[in-house]
Amino acid sequence: MGPISSEEAFADLIHELLALPHETEWVEFKHNNDNPEVIGTNVSALANSAPLCGKTTAYIVWGVDDASHSIEGTTFRPNKKRIGNEELEGWLSHILRPTVRLRFREGVVDGHRVVLLEVGCATHQPIRFKDNEYIRIGSYTKKLRDHPDKEAVLWRHFDGVPFEDRVAEDRVSSDEVLTLLDYPAYFELLVVPLPQAKEGILRALEADGLIQRSGRSSWRITNLGAVLFAKRLSDFDSVSRKAVRVIVYAGSGRLETVKEQMGTKGYASGFEGLIGYVNSLLPVNEVMHQALRRDVPVYPEIAVRELVANALLHQDFTIHGVGPMVEIFTNRMEISNPGLPLVSTDRFLDTPPKSRNETMAALMRRVGVCEERGSGIDKVVFQTEYYQLPAPRFEVTDSTTRAVLLAPIPLSRMEKDDRIRACYLHACLKQVNSEFLTNSSVRERFGIEPKNSATASRFIREAVEDGRICPYDPAASKKFMKYVPWWAR
Repeated sequence: MGPISSEEAFADLIHELLALPHETEWVEFKHNNDNPEVIGTNVSALANSAPLCGKTTAYIVWGVDDASHSIEGTTFRPNKKRIGNEELEGWLSHILRPTVRLRFREGVVDGHRVVLLEVGCATHQPIRFKDNEYIRIGSYTKKLRDHPDKEAVLWRHFDGVPFEDRVAEDRVSSDEVLTLLDYPAYFELLVVPLPQAKEGILRALEADGLIQRSGRSSWRITNLGAVLFAKRLSDFDSVSRKAVRVIVYAGSGRLETVKEQMGTKGYASGFEGLIGYVNSLLPVNEVMHQALRRDVPVYPEIAVRELVANALLHQDFTIHGVGPMVEIFTNRMEISNPGLPLVSTDRFLDTPPKSRNETMAALMRRVGVCEERGSGIDKVVFQTEYYQLPAPRFEVTDSTTRAVLLAPIPLSRMEKDDRIRACYLHACLKQVNSEFLTNSSVRERFGIEPKNSATASRFIREAVEDGRICPYDPAASKKFMKYVPWWAR
């Protein structure tokens, strides 16, 4: 049970709710009723009704007469109520699906003890209690399936509210905002002075949609604010499972884990620390440079940075229980995120990315975490070519998108599929730069000696036969033949 920020703010909220009409679809008043089945059903109904009323939070209030709205006090103590071996809040949290934001508060109002349950509104699908979804019709709780008109409106609402605009935490004080969010990092990343007064800080956070006004004396923290600038992502139910997970394995499989770390900070405030940590785990090669030996990462730092940023930005936040992952093996690293891509993996390099999270992407670009639209995968492919690494793989499995960077391998051991993919991505990179794939450019890409141009010709022929590239001018002589990706013919 979370402590209230102040008695005055708590009392103000209770009085605001008491001033509402008697039949309200997002507020329920009770005296002492602590029946968990009734509470669970009410939570489902209120959570599903709140968005239809334009509310981000619904409420159940104990200690108030439902008919007169007079404060009478209550003996209900949620932290003492148990269902089997579980406390009420924990029981509600695991039996309501999908997970809904819940917080009990209590205080004294007009000399009487009052208990308040804050219920987050349904965000992407109706909230179900046990086997049913419920809705409020006036002051009555009904099964949602019996009111298809309400259900249709509710689904239309889900489609229209972006994840970033939804509420991570409601009714928090100014001090709580500054406690929960890493506001110094926000100003540092934007390279603007930190305001001296609290009001100036809050105005700036509000202007960027990280927080919103909620009542006369409180704020709501949006998912955008939480996921980018949380001091601890675990403080916010809606994003707590979206922390980046970094795993190092002993071999090329997932049988033996050497190290595992879960991120804690928001994506923007914690990004540089995350990239630094990942790079510290990657293998290095010792090379000579101007007569000096130095360690060079096996995987280009720019490529790692771009792929991690992409995983954060393009994930599907409606998929619960999973977040972005960085997995490091002896022969590769995999960077994955929940959600299917909005463009084909074949067109990652040339097509400007479509993001489910446009507001988040725009702010991440402003604070310098990611590059301008459309340049990220170009850089990844360029870097792998520059260091003559195998071409990256982009894969889709079930509901996950994965990018794979492969460790260096001699050309003689490179598989045919890897050669074809490298030629295709090389042609794509040339195409977006208004150039062409040629025998010469393929030799440079793979580090093939000019005297072995037949090898480059064989690689080109493999990619043509696979349908990944095609001649720009089929009538040209073989010596001057140029090639483009299949989609540019």
